[in-house]
Amino acid sequence: SVNVRLVGGHSRCAGRVEVHHRGQWGTVCDSGWDLADAAVVCRELDCGKPVDALGDAYFGPGSGPIWFTGTICTGSESTLKSCGTIKMKMSECNHANDASVICSEVRLVGGSRCSGRLEILHDQSWMSVCDAAFDQQDAEVVCRELDCGAPVQVLGAAAFGKGDGHIWTQEIHCRGNESQIHLCPTSSHQLHCSHENDKGLVCAGIIKVKLVNGKSPCAGRVELLHRGQWGTVCDSGWDLADAAVVCRELDCGAPVDALGDAHFGEGSGPIWMSLALCTGSESTLKD
Repeated sequence: SVNVRLVGGHSRCAGRVEVHHRGQWGTVCDSGWDLADAAVVCRELDCGKPVDALGDAYFGPGSGPIWFTGTICTGSESTLKSCGTIKMKMSECNHANDASVICSEVRLVGGSRCSGRLEILHDQSWMSVCDAAFDQQDAEVVCRELDCGAPVQVLGAAAFGKGDGHIWTQEIHCRGNESQIHLCPTSSHQLHCSHENDKGLVCAGIIKVKLVNGKSPCAGRVELLHRGQWGTVCDSGWDLADAAVVCRELDCGAPVDALGDAHFGEGSGPIWMSLALCTGSESTLKD
């Protein structure tokens, strides 16, 4: 049975998060809601990677009970109901605080996080993309959507192996500045393709974390790049396991200390992570 759904977005993979519990659909409070929580929802719905974790009833307020307050997922759970929660006063959460998710509906398979055979979600199934349907401008959108920087190579001839199942054969016409590939127009003309023509893509990958105001690039206030903007991380729950991931991501050795209270000065802009819960083994802070 389906225990989670996304409501009010452009597809079943974007919208306000609703959870089925005790025979009734209810919403999720945005307190502590972040990309790790969104990753679990996207996985449960088979919708690719999380593009954004949003609050403040971004897709409109829901109704009924608020089933989750203070959600704490590591990001590896198979269902949202497997995540922990922190009990909060209900006065701190109402439907103006309903959490939302946007999932990618696109993925790269058979390579690394930022390279592989291109697959697009359509009618609840993943489809390889025909070589002739996809170009450099389309690649810019996909790499950005997957938080992988700029495209390095756009490859044909099943460079990352042949897919199976259906093939996406409609030509995609992105301008290059869209936030998601599904927002790009497509032609009604169907191309003739086989899995010999499966498209592959290599994106650059980008540095998504930095340390600011320290004596070296390996010490300072933690800043995180998301949605093209640098923001900070709240010190709630911040510990050496979280610091270990930052040090690894920056190739800076082992963590000496994990500090809070704006030890290296206050930042500005958005606070992208409100409660980091790393095991210490993740390859990036965003994981």
